[in-house]
Amino acid sequence: MTGIPLIIAFIVCIVLMILAISKLKLHPFLSIMSVALLLALVGGIPLADIPGTIGAGFSGTFSSIGIVIILGALVGNLLEASGAALKMSDCVVKLVGKKHPEAAMVIMGWVVSIPVFCDSGFVILNPIRKSLVQRTGKSSVASTVALSMGLYVAHCFIPPTPGPIAAANTLGIGDYLITVMAIGALISIPALIAGYFYALYIGKKVKAADEADTMAENVKSYEELVAEYGKLPSGFLSFAPILLPIILMALSSAFSMAGIAVPIITFLGTPIIALAVGAVLGIILLLSQKKTMQDFYDITNDTLKVVGPILFVTAAGGVLGKVIATTSMVTYITDNAAVLSVIGIFFPFLLAAILKCAQGSSTVAITTTAGIVAPMLPALGLTTPVLGALTVIAIGAGAMTVSHANDSYFWVVTNFGEMSVSDGYKTQTVGTGVIGVTSMIFVFLAWLILH
Repeated sequence: MTGIPLIIAFIVCIVLMILAISKLKLHPFLSIMSVALLLALVGGIPLADIPGTIGAGFSGTFSSIGIVIILGALVGNLLEASGAALKMSDCVVKLVGKKHPEAAMVIMGWVVSIPVFCDSGFVILNPIRKSLVQRTGKSSVASTVALSMGLYVAHCFIPPTPGPIAAANTLGIGDYLITVMAIGALISIPALIAGYFYALYIGKKVKAADEADTMAENVKSYEELVAEYGKLPSGFLSFAPILLPIILMALSSAFSMAGIAVPIITFLGTPIIALAVGAVLGIILLLSQKKTMQDFYDITNDTLKVVGPILFVTAAGGVLGKVIATTSMVTYITDNAAVLSVIGIFFPFLLAAILKCAQGSSTVAITTTAGIVAPMLPALGLTTPVLGALTVIAIGAGAMTVSHANDSYFWVVTNFGEMSVSDGYKTQTVGTGVIGVTSMIFVFLAWLILH
């Protein structure tokens, strides 16, 4: 099967998957794997190749994000057990006030995701988010969505994130990265505002699994919470297991963008190694709070129990994405891109959105769309460096529209935010649609002024 029938089959499979999870209460892992197998069969993948395709999608997800999730969750649990998470939330509350934790999350997410992948960023910042919810009594869902949206905007818009850098080079404006960064930062503002207000709205409609616990814990005074830990660590030591990995990854990205090769910086800036450094600092922090290695053993064991289901569901999403990429769907969309090229600056947005929805990865959608659009820039009237930079942002806006079951970030946000899959669609999927469309509206307004 190929062409339009394959696209229709894809849509039907996604609908069946959603119904199986939400209505039939089939476990997401089994639902996604079943749909992936069904799509592989109708998509024309040779029977002998299907097991290998499934295996490659499963293992590929583990190799790219599995260890990052484990280490990030371990750091989070170490910070919580040592009282550092509570100390960090106290610092944030003093900075922004108890009434606006969502604003703190969306801004922190945006800043952190400039050098760090959004998946890693969410895992790293989640301990602060959880403790901030506990400290303020605000909606857990609202803080989850705010953090997710802030991370996602920078991930798709602003170098040195790999997607925007690759797109800029492909479109021939690699020497104008500062222009891409400037326009990306400018278009980020309305996107962040839209994400913030959507977080506030949906936080009143959806409740996370930890909401009841948060409300119960929040009955205690801050002093009572502190007393449970004894003396809290200093603010500097509390933030160190999070800030140092971010700094290491940022340095690695900055050196890479500048074309400077420093092996030790590249090594330490790899997300796995950077988070391992954070974990070591978390262990030191735990021991400094008069905890024992047996406590660390128990924390590690609990972490692996919690992270296991997250990893397997995320890997299942990777299988679905691999199956889709192996069929002829992406090739068909690429071959027929000229049909969409008549709509100007909206063409890169729509193409990136279609590719994102089809295969799940924002980075793949960005780089693939840039390769298709590059030879069409003269026909689209996007020939100047400024308009080229605007095209990068239009592609990024499409690549964040929308995050659903074949996107690992969807599962990271849904599971670490302790939401059901159906609530994940209401929050993460709709939220990314809101910020993507909002971004494109302002890209179009900028295009009207600049062209």
